[in-house]
Parts: sequence; C-alpha cells; structure tokens
Amino acid sequence: MVSIEPATAPARVSDTHAFYRAAWRWHFYAGLYVIPFFAILALTGMVMLWIAFLGGRDGERIPVVPQQAVLAVSVQADAAIAAVHDGMLVQYIAPRAADRVAVFRVDVDDAATMVAVDPYTARVVQTWPRRSGWYDLADNIHAELLLGVTGDRMLEIAASLGMVLIATGLYMWWPRGGGWRRALVPSLRGGRSAWKSLHGSIGLWLSVVLVFFLLSGLSWSGVWGEKLVQAWSQFPTEKWDSVPLSDKTHASMNHGPKEVPWALEQTPMPASGSTAGTPAAAAAPDIDSIDTLARQIGFDGRYQMNLPRGADGVWTLSRDSMNNDSLSPMADRTTHIDRFTGNILADVHFADYSLAGRAMAVGVALHMGMLGLWSVLANTLVCLCVLALCLTSVVMWWKRRAGSGLRLAAPPLPRDMPLWQGAVVVGLAVSLAFPMAGLTLLAILALDTFVIQRLVPLKRVLS
Repeated sequence: MVSIEPATAPARVSDTHAFYRAAWRWHFYAGLYVIPFFAILALTGMVMLWIAFLGGRDGERIPVVPQQAVLAVSVQADAAIAAVHDGMLVQYIAPRAADRVAVFRVDVDDAATMVAVDPYTARVVQTWPRRSGWYDLADNIHAELLLGVTGDRMLEIAASLGMVLIATGLYMWWPRGGGWRRALVPSLRGGRSAWKSLHGSIGLWLSVVLVFFLLSGLSWSGVWGEKLVQAWSQFPTEKWDSVPLSDKTHASMNHGPKEVPWALEQTPMPASGSTAGTPAAAAAPDIDSIDTLARQIGFDGRYQMNLPRGADGVWTLSRDSMNNDSLSPMADRTTHIDRFTGNILADVHFADYSLAGRAMAVGVALHMGMLGLWSVLANTLVCLCVLALCLTSVVMWWKRRAGSGLRLAAPPLPRDMPLWQGAVVVGLAVSLAFPMAGLTLLAILALDTFVIQRLVPLKRVLS
C-alpha cells in the first residue's frame, strides 16, 4: 500500500507526519523486493488451484466404466509393475470414486512413474513421469522458484517482509478523520489519488486474509517454519507407547513438494521388527490384506498406501486434505503397520495433533483451496486482489516519479524522528518473530545509513 505523497519533506514535521513518512519509506523499500515475488505466488497459486480442481494432480480423475466387481489390489499392482520395466512398487492410491482409476507409483532407480490402472480389468490406462505436469511446474515455482534452498530463502524473505508491508500499510491507511467508509470504499475519481484509494482499500480488506496466507506459507519455510515453529509443534512420539523408532523422520516420505502433514514431518517413523503395537492384520501382510485392513478401520474412498522401505520399514496408510484425499482436514489420519507382525504401531488422527498442528492442517487446506469449489473461488479472489495490489503500487510509483529522470524516487527520510526508541523496539520484535525479515531490514538499514546516505550520486539515484 504505497502512498503518493509529495517527494520532498519539510525541515520539521509533526510526530504523526514523521511516523507516517518513516512507515512509507519502509513500505516502499519492502515493496521493491516483495512485489515480483507476490505476483509470482499469486499467478502460480491460481494455476495450481484450477488444475487441481478441474483435472487433478496425479491422474486420480481419469474415468473408467464401473463393472460388477473390483479386482484385488495385488492384481492391479502386477499390471502396473509390468508396465514399467524392472520397476519396484512404492505406492498405491485408491480410486476417488467407483468410476475413477487406481494409481500406482513404480520406481526404477531414481525415476518414478505413475501408472493409472482400471480397477475392474487391471488394464493400464495411462503412464507418466511423476511430478512432471503443469501443476508440478507451478508448484515448484511457488515453493522454491526452481532454485532449491536458495529459492526457498528468497520466498521466505518476501513473505516475512510482507508482514512489514501489511503493518506499515495499515498504519498509513488507517482512517484518521475521513471515517471508515473512505478507507474501505475506494474513490475512483481519476488521477493518482484514485490509484491510492483503490490500493489502500484493497489492502485494508485483504490484510487479515493475507496475514493468514503468509503465516501458513511461512510455516513450510526452511528457517521460520522448520527451525522455529515446526520443531516445537510436531506430533510427540511419546503417544506411541513402547514402539521402536527408526532413524528416519516422516519427512523422508516427501519427494520434492511437501506431501506429509506438517505436524508429522519432523516426527520419527516407527520401525518394524518387534512385538509392539495392536494386533490388526495377519502376520507378514501383503498388499491385499493391508487394503482390507484399511477399509475395515475407516479408510473409505481415496487413501494412500506406502509400501515398506528397508528392513525395518512399515506399511503406511494416509488420508489428508493437503493431498486432496478428502475435503475435510479434520478427517486427516496416518496409520503405520508392522511389516512382519501386521500390528498397528501408530494411528494418528487430526485430534492427536498439537494446537499448532491442527491449525496448520486446516490452514494448509484453506491455503491450497482443497475444501471444494467455494475455497477455489475464494482463493482465486485473494490471488486477483494480490495482483491488483502489485499493479496499483507500480502505477502509483510510476506516476509519483514523473520528472525524476533515472531516480528511484523513494519516499524521503524524516529529518526529525520522535520516539525513535519505539521504532527500534518494533524492529527488534519483527526481527525476533521473523528472522529473515530482521536480517533483511538490518542489511537495508546498514546500506541506507553507511552507503547510500554518504555517496551523493548513489543517494540521488535511489532517493
């Protein structure tokens, strides 16, 4: 929410005016970094929303003709394995409905192939490389800009600075005499003030929703999410009484994009090979008996089955809204079964998550628009509003810098900043809450103080 006040500051200004100009300056600098990333996130987010809703992400919406009886999962699996030379079965995804295919993941070395099979005839309907569609390209851009860890950190900085944008924008646009109607309803009478009014009103309406989206996105990030929030909120393995644990966490089940529920990612996986757990399936269960067990204990409709890996690996049954298995995050469930005894070693439901875990299960489903058409439409509106904020901010800057030549035309720094100690405290609070934003703000402050303000040519270009 960039203002369009005049570019020159008086020698002395009121306290309120000084704070306004300081907020405007930080808003401007944060926006320089944030705008391109927010535009990318909004565009890729809309692409993912509609691809997932209309066509599905992993072929689960491919239709078949229902017949009298479904073949055993093992028969379907044999057909899938035969379609991939020297392949090893890794995962089974049950059909979403009676007229949809079953999907199997078959790996050869490091290459994963998805195989869609007609559950009534075991006919292979289609095969494709895993994570190779348009949805996956948009997802990879949305998550890490196709740059791996570097992209993750860049987006985390953008999301963290987005909190600075919201705070400073709200301070600048908060009604101080014109009333709430003027703040909430844009005035489109033309000129720069119309763009400012439109930008401010959209930002005010969107602020709470945008905070939610930023926080739910940040919770997946590598620093704020994994190191600070998630590390203190994962599912406690103490709830699995006397169950042996492997040296792998649930995150090892991720392959590229996040697939494991946020609350479980850093929790160790159970290990097969003991007498622990609750008797459930026959000893040394096969894929058919595990599927039968899944149906008996409540995994109806679409669910995912991951086969054991390694000597002490477990069978894992899962259903969560993040992976589009169901429309309700409160139906999330993950069950681990000993590959030797058939005992249930762990059975984690939504109610077992910590408060933060439950909030993230719901938050991720809302963030990804996985709760049905209404959430797809609502998220599309949010994405369009974010793009509108980006566009109007650029237009306002362009109109304000008219006649500035090559100058950036940044908002001027107030000459007299009252109560600067309060600003320092706010800055420290932001730095502690969002480390990447804090480091970036400190870097910008140091650059502004020790470089830009001392080099007159550079100061003129960037001011």
